[in-house]
Amino acid sequence: MICPYCEYYETKVVDSRPTEEGHAIRRRRECSKCNKRFTTYEKIEEIPIVVIKKDGTRQPYNRNKVLNGIIRACEKRPVSVEQMEKIVNDIEKSISNSMEKEISTTKIGQMIMEKLKDKDEVAYVRFASVYRQFKDINTFMDELKKLLDEK
Repeated sequence: MICPYCEYYETKVVDSRPTEEGHAIRRRRECSKCNKRFTTYEKIEEIPIVVIKKDGTRQPYNRNKVLNGIIRACEKRPVSVEQMEKIVNDIEKSISNSMEKEISTTKIGQMIMEKLKDKDEVAYVRFASVYRQFKDINTFMDELKKLLDEK
């Protein structure tokens, strides 16, 4: 870190404190040459995620769209809002850890289905029926058979 006063390249950290609910760190630094103090903030760099839709168009990732889809699938089911938000958080963490800047709606949909399958099978089937756009009752029954065979 370069001193803003004398532009000397060596400073030492005098104090560090978390700020903004733990999403940043405030550091008090002291220049080794002029002994003046200054404050810096360290934040996690967030990579904006772009979603590739089925028709090939791209748009920014929207957490609310993912959460609303899960809420609709879990309607009148014993899945709490906290559990639904945890599913979204887990998906976002997985996307972030992949370090990909673009992700397809197909991948996001599959991640949601995997999480719903573990939480509530009815919510899983509801989401799958919309996500996979079942054309008729036979494709719906095939999905149910797969679910039963896994048990």
